[in-house]
Amino acid sequence: MLQDFQNILVFNLTFERVITSLFVALICGFIVSVFYRLSYRGVSYSGTMANSLIALSMITSIVIMVIGNNLARAFGLVGAMSIIRFRTAIKDTQDIVFIFFALAVGMASGVEFYGIALTGAILIGLVIFVLSKARYGIPAKKDFLLQFIFETESRESPYLKLFDEFCRKYHLVNVRSLGAGNGVQLSYFVRLKNKGKILDFIQALKSIEGVSQVNLFFEEEEI
Repeated sequence: MLQDFQNILVFNLTFERVITSLFVALICGFIVSVFYRLSYRGVSYSGTMANSLIALSMITSIVIMVIGNNLARAFGLVGAMSIIRFRTAIKDTQDIVFIFFALAVGMASGVEFYGIALTGAILIGLVIFVLSKARYGIPAKKDFLLQFIFETESRESPYLKLFDEFCRKYHLVNVRSLGAGNGVQLSYFVRLKNKGKILDFIQALKSIEGVSQVNLFFEEEEI
């Protein structure tokens, strides 16, 4: 049993095998990089990350070929790698996923499991891409934060009729006095009936006497 385990990573390396493993690692790394570019959402996208994924797959392949089934070589490599300190903080969990993705296909290429490497790179990449495009795991946020200044001596709230016309629901979350005078800053959470009429809603609100400095806050990807 122990002998079988030791034979798992027995290599008879030749120049052709090394080139083949590196070439497959290059292809797989490129596939991973492409899916990274296609599926990434957010503002933390890094072009250097996309390039590094390709190099990481090839480097991992070399490391696996160097180690082979030599435990002493493996522990020596771990000791050598321990002196490296990564100061760059990973801002997005998806970056970590793609780093492990590149490592996995690089390892598969290094042990000459080319079918596993290529199949895994394509299928896992497709799964990540589909989940990203389907926005799976991202809650549907339909509420917007509306802020505006209202200055009037009247106790009436003429903007509420406008809310009834454009909003499915709304509720007041904050009222802030502006000091001298009758001006207040109002903050509402609103859910619009039709997001396509955002500009109409804002323009109509601005046209009400006493209303100024209208701001509607929302995530860019929701529009």
